[in-house]
Amino acid sequence: MFAPRDPDEYLLDTERRVVRVRRHWAVLAWDTFEAVALLAICVMVSYLLPPSMYIVQNILWYAALLVVLVYAFKVMEWWVERLVVTDKRFVLTTGVFTTKVAMMPISKVTDLTYQRTAWGRMFGYGTVVVESAGQIQALNRIDFLPRPEEFYDTISELVFGDKQKQSERFSMIKAQRLARGKKMVG
Repeated sequence: MFAPRDPDEYLLDTERRVVRVRRHWAVLAWDTFEAVALLAICVMVSYLLPPSMYIVQNILWYAALLVVLVYAFKVMEWWVERLVVTDKRFVLTTGVFTTKVAMMPISKVTDLTYQRTAWGRMFGYGTVVVESAGQIQALNRIDFLPRPEEFYDTISELVFGDKQKQSERFSMIKAQRLARGKKMVG
């Protein structure tokens, strides 16, 4: 009831899911550093204060609790954010308390590029830039995307590849799953 909806619930029956991904954990690196640093400062200052300043110590501990709660909320936001790509559109769902769903049709994609910094190559993430027909969309730039080469190849095939071969490939995958007795998910 209170949990955000699964992104697959926003898909139509006629769509097939191609990619479902959460942003890379590295998106939380700076927030983690900030939280740890602030907690260390609060604890250190609290222990350095004389016992007579117990009110300031209490305030510092409440500040530390606030830091932990803010960080926990940021982790929850990261956890519920999902990017789903189907054969018809991009769908990005975000939000812990208020769910936001951004969508862009695949047919609007005119150019697709990805970038990887040195840190991105070491940790396995990158940025994908999706350009559309004369518009800036909500899904223009997707930062901290895990395995951007695979994502780039998959979306390139989906957008610019042979539609007949994609249809045949999807039919074969569907037939193989049905032959194994597995339910078709998307």
